[in-house]
Amino acid sequence: MFLTGQQMKEVFLKAKKQRFGIIASNVVFDMQVRALVQGYNAVKSDGLLQMSSGACKYAAGETQDIKAGARLISAIAKVFTEQFPHCGVGLHIDHATPNYFDFIVYCIENNLVSSVMIDASKESLEENIRITKEVVDIAHRHGIIVEGEIGYIKGSEDEIVSETELYTKPEEALEFVKKTNVDLFAASVGTNHGVTKGENVVLRLDLIKEIDDLLIANGVERGLVLHGASGLTDEQQQTAIANGVVKLNKDTHYQMDMAAAVQAYWEKEKDAIVCPPDVPPDVYMPDKSRFDPRKWLIKAEQRMQNTVQSFCLMSGSANNSILL
Repeated sequence: MFLTGQQMKEVFLKAKKQRFGIIASNVVFDMQVRALVQGYNAVKSDGLLQMSSGACKYAAGETQDIKAGARLISAIAKVFTEQFPHCGVGLHIDHATPNYFDFIVYCIENNLVSSVMIDASKESLEENIRITKEVVDIAHRHGIIVEGEIGYIKGSEDEIVSETELYTKPEEALEFVKKTNVDLFAASVGTNHGVTKGENVVLRLDLIKEIDDLLIANGVERGLVLHGASGLTDEQQQTAIANGVVKLNKDTHYQMDMAAAVQAYWEKEKDAIVCPPDVPPDVYMPDKSRFDPRKWLIKAEQRMQNTVQSFCLMSGSANNSILL
């Protein structure tokens, strides 16, 4: 079922208390929604689908109407999740920068999402706090939860690009959470957006714990968020969860899954649409039973579903849905 903001808040509170992580997965296409929701459901895990500004523009087609794209993705998520009453899945706006403030408000006021992220991390701390608090005040009036961030995460993810990384300072994290009242806090601890390998990342897992301990000591405990988690090792992610992370963002891994699965299919079935060199063109007939998109797109879906199931088992969210 589709989770409201308050139900999603319950999911993260449970994850923080029991120290497991919720897998947050970026989507653009209906096939991704199907794969991910079925994967969450298969292992009885709650989950979070994420749509970026770029994804919403893409979903709208040539018009690039970001609001139309958001309505479309939200509708797909809501209708599809209705089929799974024992699996809770929410929808989140990922990395919306201040220039998308009106878009965030539109999604909140039209009940399109369960949660939003306002990413004003490139602003000064004072301005970041001001903008984030404004979003929090609006979102909380509508029962929507909010994620905020301090620091830069290196790499590119959709429209978010940074050539540098800036580690979050614990004392600034405390000030930020106190003044904004965000529900989730994303810290920059060395992960990268895009293609990366965990063993090559200078990951400050100790910094996650330091921030978590400081927030708890000051009575403002929050669930922490790990962006750029696709390339990390299981051990790195599990340590992050033990140190306070409740939300792990995944995108690049799924894109690689989809590309690899479709490529493998067409390497094997190329002659379904391309005439082999040893067959006369006037004799060759394409094979609809193999080039039908439903035959090869399903390969990407199946790979994604298997991947998200393994992620949920790794993070401990399997068999931990609030709906069980």
